[in-house]
Amino acid sequence: MLMKVGLIGTGLMGGPIALRLLEGGLDVVAYNRTAAKLQPLEDRGVAIASSVKDAIASCDCTILMLADAPAIENTVLSADIRPHWRGRAAIQMGTIGPRESQAIRDKIVAVGGEYMEAPVLGSIPQVKSGTLQIMVGGTGEQLQRWEKVLAPLGEAMLIGEVGAAAAVKLALNQLIASLTAAFGLSLSFIQRQGADVEIFMKILRDSALYAPTFDKKLQRMVDGNYADPNFPTKHLLKDTNLFINEAIASQLNVAGLSGVQEIIAQAITNLDLGDLDYSALVESIRNPI
Repeated sequence: MLMKVGLIGTGLMGGPIALRLLEGGLDVVAYNRTAAKLQPLEDRGVAIASSVKDAIASCDCTILMLADAPAIENTVLSADIRPHWRGRAAIQMGTIGPRESQAIRDKIVAVGGEYMEAPVLGSIPQVKSGTLQIMVGGTGEQLQRWEKVLAPLGEAMLIGEVGAAAAVKLALNQLIASLTAAFGLSLSFIQRQGADVEIFMKILRDSALYAPTFDKKLQRMVDGNYADPNFPTKHLLKDTNLFINEAIASQLNVAGLSGVQEIIAQAITNLDLGDLDYSALVESIRNPI
């Protein structure tokens, strides 16, 4: 008998995840508040749940791929939905804060359910190739129990208890924000000074300063082409805000990241680039307001 896996939230990452799980031999049931997003999945053989309750109750475990912790609370933890977690497992794969993840765990466990966090590093291409890096917060027994669900998506690594994987995911996304802003500033500076971009990149690639993400975003920044994002600017701002809140709670100095946060926010509010690839933040570096 196939393991039945629910998936709530079929947006940018959720849809490809549902298809990858189906290709991996799992029985997948999807739910999304916007029904139009479900049709392409149904056409490919994914079963569609008529409600959140049906998605949870009909499956062994349910993956949550919702925008943030408030969306999780509103969608799957309301008073009428929460009891349906009894005897069921939630695998939370979105990017939320460690304390948010622990609070969600406590509410699901309180009604007799099971909770494991499994945020990922990677985007749509890695989903399709099954090469996501999956960070698990929970127990070794949980990872063993649900490894069959995660295996089609990539390699799962146990980080520690619930909250630990959420923290690692935020730490990595902080690097996405900081590295992208730092590279965008250096690139824009040498362009304004009339220096050759390829010579700059050759020196950078041969140095200890190089990160592969620089080449991944170079052409987008040079061309000003930020269409077809795998990770939009608005999501990077959400994660940066989350990291800053959690870092302040950990009594860390976030002054450097606060500047990056402002740059990303300006790209969204002043330049309307929120739905485009996050490399678009360079435009607020080039066009300070």
